[in-house]
Amino acid sequence: MDILSQEEIRDAFVNCSRSEAAELPMPPGLHEVDWSRREYLGWRDPRTAQRGFIVIPTESGPVGIVLRASDASMRSNAPSMCGWCQDVQLTHDVYLYVAKRAGQAGRNGDTVGTMLCGGFECCENVRRAPSPSIVGFDVDAVIADRIAGLAERARRFAATVVGARI
Repeated sequence: MDILSQEEIRDAFVNCSRSEAAELPMPPGLHEVDWSRREYLGWRDPRTAQRGFIVIPTESGPVGIVLRASDASMRSNAPSMCGWCQDVQLTHDVYLYVAKRAGQAGRNGDTVGTMLCGGFECCENVRRAPSPSIVGFDVDAVIADRIAGLAERARRFAATVVGARI
């Protein structure tokens, strides 16, 4: 992922107004982000725990999306898997995140949802060493496949929110 400034992050948001985007809190530690190890940038709103934000790089530029988390994590009810990193060894909660679609569809109340790691840890999860059951496989290739899969699933979600092929 390319380095993004605060202005570029705010300009990327597609499912909120320009004035709402101007008021969004920036991710904590933005100046410390290792952009080379990010398939997307995600953070929670420190003022409203159920609100989250993601910025996904696409061919047409970064796409920012405002999300709302479900009231309860899925881990407490039944085992769940993040739809993006597909980590089956999660030690943290998975939430249903819902986003308004961009444009008129969102203004009409149309939304789309996805199961995601509660704290947006996907980029770290895909880089963890695979379980011992992968013995005999090329570990670096497994990790590279995980990274590519995460990036593709994030881009597909962004395309769904935007309502176009991006």
